[in-house]
Amino acid sequence: MAVNTPAPNDTVSTDRIEKRVVLRASRTRVWRALTNAAEFGTWFRVKLEGAFAAGRPIRGRMAIPGYEHVTLELLVERIDPERYFAYRWHPYAVAPGVDYSAEPTTLVEFTLEDTEGGTALTIVESGFDRIPLTRRAEAFRMNDNGWTGQIKHLAKYVE
Repeated sequence: MAVNTPAPNDTVSTDRIEKRVVLRASRTRVWRALTNAAEFGTWFRVKLEGAFAAGRPIRGRMAIPGYEHVTLELLVERIDPERYFAYRWHPYAVAPGVDYSAEPTTLVEFTLEDTEGGTALTIVESGFDRIPLTRRAEAFRMNDNGWTGQIKHLAKYVE
């Protein structure tokens, strides 16, 4: 099973979530799970329509019980093969009937490195300090917990 360790020099921040995990899988395998939309959807539990491409949005319906009403929209920022993948999204945008499109987004970054025993993956989500105050703390808390759970799903998927 993957080992979830604190990232070096972690600091308490209201603006960013940072998670680091060592996955017992090759960098190529982890990369494919992150950047192939069908594979991403399997472990993240979202049915995406289309493929990830830099500068392009991709949408899909969540498949997590209780969140099936949520349409996730990601805007892919950058793809550096087998090293770095980043997208923007509206964090914890789950309230039925609410239009989040005018709100700022957070940036989600995945960085991969070879390490003994597999691949070190660092996930950073930043930009929470720009989210409206009325939902900032809840979005941060839910996404912090969410990334902890998603890392477990990803580890199970690739290992």
